[in-house]
Amino acid sequence: MQAVVKWIDNALFVGESGSGHAVVMDGPEDHGGRNLGVRPMEMLLLGMGGCASFDVVNILRKARQQVRDCRAELRAERAAGVPAVFTRISIHFVVRGAGLKEAQVKRAVELSADKYCSASIMLARAGVEVEHSYRIESD
Repeated sequence: MQAVVKWIDNALFVGESGSGHAVVMDGPEDHGGRNLGVRPMEMLLLGMGGCASFDVVNILRKARQQVRDCRAELRAERAAGVPAVFTRISIHFVVRGAGLKEAQVKRAVELSADKYCSASIMLARAGVEVEHSYRIESD
């Protein structure tokens, strides 16, 4: 996996992934930015949410569950000092579908957390307290 991050000006950067996709990152005005893009730490949190969501949906589909929607709500706490690393992340899945079996949703979330989601597992191994939860909504 490769990526390139190019400085544009002030606190504005453009990152390009090895697969050719670009994303804008910028800082807040009090750090010289213009608030034109996500913050790098927000990007890390979004990446974890995307990784875990992909797993949950994929596992549920393989289990022949009729998933209509999956939303991951993430909340992160950071250390007060520098470096302001993540200390705790909560990821709450809201899974909607017809006839979803709770045991299957629970299993999908657990498998993502313990086996498949490289991002959340990496952060947990680095000392971040990662909490997973879920709620099922019926169609």
